[in-house]
Amino acid sequence: MSLRALAEQVLHKKRFALCGDGTRDDALFQLYRQLKTAGYRVYLVHPQQNELDGDPAYPSLDNIADPLDCVVVATSPEKALEIIRIAGHLKIPYLWLQPGSESLAALNLARYFGSQAIVGYDLKELLQWHQQQPMAS
Repeated sequence: MSLRALAEQVLHKKRFALCGDGTRDDALFQLYRQLKTAGYRVYLVHPQQNELDGDPAYPSLDNIADPLDCVVVATSPEKALEIIRIAGHLKIPYLWLQPGSESLAALNLARYFGSQAIVGYDLKELLQWHQQQPMAS
């Protein structure tokens, strides 16, 4: 399966965790809102936030009680490794490494845990494209 096909397959899942450490006005928070508006169940994992738009934020993936389909990583490559380790232990099947988060070490770690990793695609851009596609009948 091509990476693009895998990315589109993941967009049909419904439970995403967004892991980042940026400020409230950066792309991570915009993506959070975009996913929620599109009907996804979204969990924010952020070390300095307690909430966003009235929804709780979590300090770590392992603080989320609900099962997750995909973890979106929007951190430095070094910080991404710890997120991938936790996601691997939680057996989360998909990892989406946003541009700037990817590294060979991250891909190898994802493979080690049996997770499928998406790299090279900005989730925000692909989600916009996906939402504009006509529904299959």
